[in-house]
Amino acid sequence: MTTDSAPLRVAVIIGSTREGRIGDAVGRWFMERARHRSELDLAVLDLADFDFPVHYPGRATDQMTEFTEEIARAEAFVVVTPEYNRSFPASLKQAIDFAYDEWQTKPVAFVSYGHGSAGLYAVEQLRSVFTELHTVTLRNGVALDILQQSLEEHPGDTGRDRSVGLMLDQLGWWGWALREARAVRPYVS
Repeated sequence: MTTDSAPLRVAVIIGSTREGRIGDAVGRWFMERARHRSELDLAVLDLADFDFPVHYPGRATDQMTEFTEEIARAEAFVVVTPEYNRSFPASLKQAIDFAYDEWQTKPVAFVSYGHGSAGLYAVEQLRSVFTELHTVTLRNGVALDILQQSLEEHPGDTGRDRSVGLMLDQLGWWGWALREARAVRPYVS
C-alpha cells in the first residue's frame, strides 16, 4: 500500500443465522487476527442482525437496502461460512442475491468451517456464485475443522494464523489492484 492510499474497506460477512450457531464465534476469531492490519478498514456484516423477508418482495425492504449499500461501500469481502449438508446456508444465498452490480470487480475471500471437510464444499459452491457476480475469488482461504480443533489458542500452533495472514495479503493485493482498475476504466459486464 502506498502512503497516500486509503485503507481498503473490507466487509466481513457472517453467513449463518441459525440459532446456536458458532459463526459469530468464528467471525470474532477471524477479526482478532485481522484487526491489527491498519491497511484494512474492517466492518462486520452479521446476517443475523438483518431482518430480511422470507419471500423476495417486489420492492426492496429497508433492511435489504441497508445490506446492499454496505456491499456497495465495501471494496473487498471475507465470507465466513459454515458447511451445511455439503453447501452453504440459504441465508447467505439470499443475502448475496439482494445485490448484483455492488459485488462486481471486487475480491472475495473465505473463512469456512465445518467438520471433516472444514467447509470447503461450501466454498467451492460459493466460488461459482461469486464468479457469476463478476468477482475475483481468492485461492487461499482459511478452513477450520471445528470438531478436530477448537478456536482456542494452542502454543506453537501458528498454521491457522499464517493462513489468515496470507489470505489478507492476497485480499489486499487484489483489492488495491481492482480499486485502481475501477478508477481508470469502467467495468464491462
